[in-house]
Amino acid sequence: MKKYLNLGCGKRTHRDWTNVDFVATPPDVVAANLTEGVPFADGSFDAVYHSHVLEHFSKKQAPAFLQECFRVLRPQGVIRIAVPDLEQIVRSYIFALEQAASGSLEAATNYDWLMLELFDQVVREQPGGNMAAYLFQEHIPNESFILKRSGTEAKKLIEAGRSQQKPASPHWLKDILRSTRRLVMDSSYRQDAILQLLLSSSDYRSLQIGRFRQGGEVHQWMYDRFSLTHLLQQCGFEGAMQRTAHESSIDDWTSFDLDTEPDGTIYKPDSIYFEAIKPST
Repeated sequence: MKKYLNLGCGKRTHRDWTNVDFVATPPDVVAANLTEGVPFADGSFDAVYHSHVLEHFSKKQAPAFLQECFRVLRPQGVIRIAVPDLEQIVRSYIFALEQAASGSLEAATNYDWLMLELFDQVVREQPGGNMAAYLFQEHIPNESFILKRSGTEAKKLIEAGRSQQKPASPHWLKDILRSTRRLVMDSSYRQDAILQLLLSSSDYRSLQIGRFRQGGEVHQWMYDRFSLTHLLQQCGFEGAMQRTAHESSIDDWTSFDLDTEPDGTIYKPDSIYFEAIKPST
């Protein structure tokens, strides 16, 4: 029976996969700090998959992470990666820019959202950033456009805002909060109180921003079909190929409901999907 590895899984798990995340939340998830490596032996898996994980590693860290994926794959094993598609975002941005500059009010609202896609997840200094504020508006003028681009996660955030419930944090943010909760309860409150006495208000604010930006939520880099192909080749993979959410060389891919929902809709439509092979030698 083939063995499959799902890294940075969040809540998107499957019983036929070994599911790994920074903190084990569901009972079938293995906890591991992926910045320190993938905790399995060489050649353990026939496929390794991760979705919207790679962009949270810095450009310098990304090759080491992919080389760990390479290591745990068997020869002729498949790596499948989903990341935000920089090319798609930029092309949509340029189209919206040109239309907005010509006087289209609809394009102007789409332009506002695409600017958030491009920059907010890179520059934000607090959880959710301006993107969350946009989605929590009582009236979103281009809601259908956003749902077409951002899929299930945006839909859930919009629904949470409208129900006036506390929005569900993305899994990577929940991971950070859970992993630090014990430290917060034991010592961080006292440490922060001391730091506020020792530091000026601006220095303390800078410290808080630095802590947030190193916590894992922000995007550290972005990829397109060219850069992702080059990075996979750099890490020893062969046959890098762009896929769709529905197609894969992994047997019965859509039955796992990882890139797609049970009804066939795409979980993250703003993604680019790539697969490559670990060579036999």
